[in-house]
Amino acid sequence: MEFIDTGIEGLFVLEPKVFGDERGYFMESFRADLFEKNGIDVHFIQDNESKSSKGVLRGLHYQCGEFAQTKLVKVVQGKVYDAVVDIREGSPSYGKSFGIELSAENKKQLFVPKGFAHGFIVLSETAVFQYKVDQLYSKESEGGIIYNDSSLAIDWKLNDDEIILSEKDRELPKFGKHRNIGV
Repeated sequence: MEFIDTGIEGLFVLEPKVFGDERGYFMESFRADLFEKNGIDVHFIQDNESKSSKGVLRGLHYQCGEFAQTKLVKVVQGKVYDAVVDIREGSPSYGKSFGIELSAENKKQLFVPKGFAHGFIVLSETAVFQYKVDQLYSKESEGGIIYNDSSLAIDWKLNDDEIILSEKDRELPKFGKHRNIGV
C-alpha cells in the first residue's frame, strides 16, 4: 500500500497493491503496521457503509471535540468525488480544500484525520461508500459547512440542478460560520 502525500498535513491518498487474474482480484485495504510505519497512530472502532444514487451529495460534515473522527474512506461500487476541508484552527492549510475521485475501479482510499469537514457526491448511477472511524457518532457534536461555499472553491463535478441534498445539508452554514471543531 502506497501512502501519497496530498500537501496537507496528515491527509493521505492510499493506493493499495491489487493482485488480479482471471478469477478476480485481492488487495489489502487496511494494515495497522503500515499506518504506524507511516507515522499514523489510529485505532478504528467502527465501519460504516452508505448507498446513494447519482447526484446525492453528503456533506460537508464533521464531529467536534472528543467525538472528532478520523476516517478512512473508499468506494466499493460506483464512483464519487470526495472532498475535505481543513478546519483545524492554526493549521497552515486552514480553509484549504482537497478533492479526489474515488471509485471501485481505481480502489484509491482517502485517510482523513480529525479536524476536517468531509463530503462526497455520487458521479455514477449508484455508489456504495464505506468508511472506518476511530470515534462513535454524537448528534450533539456534529457540525457542517455548506457544500457550495465559494470561498472553498470545490468543483463537485455536477451542475447545481443535478445535486440532491438532504434538508439538513441545505441549511449548513458557510465556512467561518461553522462550529469550532476543538481538536
